[in-house]
Amino acid sequence: MFLSTLTPKFYFALTVTSSFISGLIFVFEWWHFRKYGTSFIEQVSVSHLRPLIGGAENSPPAPAAFSAGENETSRQNMPECKVWRNPLNLFRGAEYSRYMWVTGKEPLTYYDMNLSAQDHQTFFTCDTDVLRPSDTVMQKAWRERSPQARIKAAYQALELNNDCATAYVLLAEEEATTIVDAEKYFKQALKAGEMIYRKSQNCHSQSPQHEAQLRRDTNVLVYVKRRLAMCARKLGRIREAVKMMRDLMKEFPLLSMLNIHENLLEALLELQAYADVQAVLAKYDDISLPKSAAICYTAALLKARAVSERFSPETASKRGLSTAEINAVEAIHRAVEFNPHVPKYLLEMKSLVLPPEHILKRGDSEAVAYAFFHLQHWKRIEGALNLLHCTWEGTFHEVSVYPQKELPFFIHFTAGLCSFSAMLALLTHQFPELMVTFVKAMIVLMIPFLMFSEGFRKPVLRVLWPVSAPSVLASS
Repeated sequence: MFLSTLTPKFYFALTVTSSFISGLIFVFEWWHFRKYGTSFIEQVSVSHLRPLIGGAENSPPAPAAFSAGENETSRQNMPECKVWRNPLNLFRGAEYSRYMWVTGKEPLTYYDMNLSAQDHQTFFTCDTDVLRPSDTVMQKAWRERSPQARIKAAYQALELNNDCATAYVLLAEEEATTIVDAEKYFKQALKAGEMIYRKSQNCHSQSPQHEAQLRRDTNVLVYVKRRLAMCARKLGRIREAVKMMRDLMKEFPLLSMLNIHENLLEALLELQAYADVQAVLAKYDDISLPKSAAICYTAALLKARAVSERFSPETASKRGLSTAEINAVEAIHRAVEFNPHVPKYLLEMKSLVLPPEHILKRGDSEAVAYAFFHLQHWKRIEGALNLLHCTWEGTFHEVSVYPQKELPFFIHFTAGLCSFSAMLALLTHQFPELMVTFVKAMIVLMIPFLMFSEGFRKPVLRVLWPVSAPSVLASS
């Protein structure tokens, strides 16, 4: 009876309003994707709705976040073209924030920071955190978007437990404004982390929950020791940093997925310990393991070092390339084939920016991260950049732009919904009576299906069916 009183103007207004609203959603989704690189609807669903419906426990781990229980087999099965955590990522408070203070611009994208938040939740939380109030607070802290809210939560956790290692980690990363301050926080985190790790080792076999807690405590301890080594490297204590990295790799040999060897390679290059660099490459430059720009281009740098000082394109064109020069050129070609974006940054044909916290293997972000830390090492070896300049362009005729972002599902969905609603509005405006009749007929056809499929609606539908069906069928 209600449907029979609706006029064509109502349906026209309904479809126009639907088209307008879906169009606004589409425009906002497109703007959010162009600015932040991700879908707003998808982000809200993952960040806010999934925890409410209890889906956070079963969510997959964040990209490039690897737990202490992973081994070499899982490493071999990893694809090369994926998002990885940058092994040499900077400190937010002591380094990234400086850029923001000077320029007023954000040094990291929202997508990059969101991946880091997922990494932290995967690395630094476990199911038994609910048993400890300080760890419960830190669980919420890692999900906070505002740096001030995260820092405040870290202090709240320390008030509950002065030995909360993850709270010191957060303060070292985000509140410390210098590397010296960050190192102090990490030393406190190391003291607390070692104590908790020993306790977890003593009871890890009691239950699966204790094993999960041991993995978490191992992750925290490894992360803290690695960042302490990076602090020593940045403060000029390079030999101390190399020793810390070597000890860490010996203590946790199964954590090669964390790419600690790339930190070691950079530190050894700074010491100009090229024999030690070659020994590290011999271990990790394995065909069965995912490569990286650091491994490929460091191998090319060592080959180039043997010939670059005496290399001359004019002389080489007259007499031909020697065996050592051929090996150097082939090493450069292999490196360029792995990541063709690196040479333009090393040759300063493209401007360098701060490296992101996550990189895409074989992509432009990996090239930025590698050149940011390794350009000085190429400049130190006389003729290395000249050899690279003379040979790299022969690898490819055209360098591809990789990767290209795919439009999220919800942009396609909202665009389709807007177009469909606009088409219905147009048809309703042009053929009002026909569209009203069509809608009523569709409702009548759906009533029997609802009546037989949902038992609780049977009494209501059986009352509505005799009233609405004859009039609608007669009109159609």
